[in-house]
Amino acid sequence: MVPSSLSLRDRTLAPERYHQVTKVALVLLCAIVVTGAAVRLSGSGLGCDDWPNCNSERLVDVSTGHAAIEQVNRLFTGAVAAAVAIAVLGARLRTPRRADLEWLAYGLVAGVIAQILLGALLIKVELHPISVQGHFLLSMALVANAVVLVRRSGAADGVEPGIARLRRHRWVLAAVTGIALVTGTVVTGAGPHAGDEDVTRLDFAIPTVARIHSLTVLSAVAVALALALRLRASPALASSATARALSSWVVVALLQGMIGYVQYFADVPPLLVGGHVLGATILWGITVWLVMDDRSTPAL
Repeated sequence: MVPSSLSLRDRTLAPERYHQVTKVALVLLCAIVVTGAAVRLSGSGLGCDDWPNCNSERLVDVSTGHAAIEQVNRLFTGAVAAAVAIAVLGARLRTPRRADLEWLAYGLVAGVIAQILLGALLIKVELHPISVQGHFLLSMALVANAVVLVRRSGAADGVEPGIARLRRHRWVLAAVTGIALVTGTVVTGAGPHAGDEDVTRLDFAIPTVARIHSLTVLSAVAVALALALRLRASPALASSATARALSSWVVVALLQGMIGYVQYFADVPPLLVGGHVLGATILWGITVWLVMDDRSTPAL
């Protein structure tokens, strides 16, 4: 007789289905970066002045607009945590099981827990800009982890990563792009959208840090264009997936530059800043995708 229900130990998950699970986790991890930025840009960063309660009197308080916005973001964090937990469970149920996918899924769990703890610290230090910078950069580490998980879960079982072609050049691009992200957080820390009217700001001249950020972005674009020329010089790589991903990188980077200049001269309107944060997240995801090792390809 076939049992009416299977224990969790007996359940399995096809690799294709698990790949879809990882994609959902990646999308949610990117989305919460934008919702977190929305909290700051709407001035709702201290809409709840306690954690995990909204305040000393209520666990949930939507009596003000700022509190409601902060509460929605916290609820969305719960959805992200659920997606990450499902990614871990799926890695254990996936058939065949792969240790690399399980470790990457556990990495997401560690990152989300760290984000929750850092979120509590943000309230305690009243949104000090350095803590806000750390919150964003930790989000980028989580996005990177999720991109690797998506890429690896979509690869065939038993195929070991090969040596990435133009590996050093890709890593230079990743390093310069990472520096651009960091300088961008410095501009944010010195800028007007602090999350609350009374929050401390970094004591830097905004024009100066904005110029430094622009130079790092332009440097990243120059490295990417040089990489594109090297790819075009190789018939085997000119129409490869790497070349297509790099094309996407260049398009997003140029759009980011345009948004950055427009928002600077338009007195940084919140909507454009939110778009800039989304673009930065997408650009970083593409960067991580680019630097990952190719599979079954010889070194160049």
